[in-house]
Amino acid sequence: MNNTDKHTQHESAYNNMLNHARSFLQDASHDLGSNLQDAIESAKEKAIHLKELSKEEAEQIGQYLSRDLHDAGAYIQQQRGELADWLRFDVEQVERRIWENLSLVVDKTTIELEHIRNRAQQLGEWHTGEITGPGTLVCHSCDKHIHFHKTGHIPPCPKCHGTIYNRSKK
Repeated sequence: MNNTDKHTQHESAYNNMLNHARSFLQDASHDLGSNLQDAIESAKEKAIHLKELSKEEAEQIGQYLSRDLHDAGAYIQQQRGELADWLRFDVEQVERRIWENLSLVVDKTTIELEHIRNRAQQLGEWHTGEITGPGTLVCHSCDKHIHFHKTGHIPPCPKCHGTIYNRSKK
């Protein structure tokens, strides 16, 4: 399998895990902080069981998903903004399905603000080669903005070839 096929497989797995986590949370009662983690764990187990991913791949993609959801929840709570502000571009440009899944999970996630805020501070960097959901990343070295309109792999910075990014907060 070449790198392009593997990237496509991992992006698809990220979206599948997000959908599974959303379904899990819809059925969850309270204690959202642990439910979110349980939902991601359940999504990883399902991806491994269906042989979509190896255990290591599922673990890595689960970390990407957790990072993105915690960052989105913390930003929305801090700014009292909408998910569209976090995404940094018109909602119409986002694939409807991803938008619905992220907004549902993020809305529930804001209930556990303190838990999310602590995790978001620890998970505030994105790196070349990782997967991220829709939004805007800013190169740590040169401040170049890279827009993701759908789930994708993070490339080196097209301006300076930097490999570390932060989520745009403006």
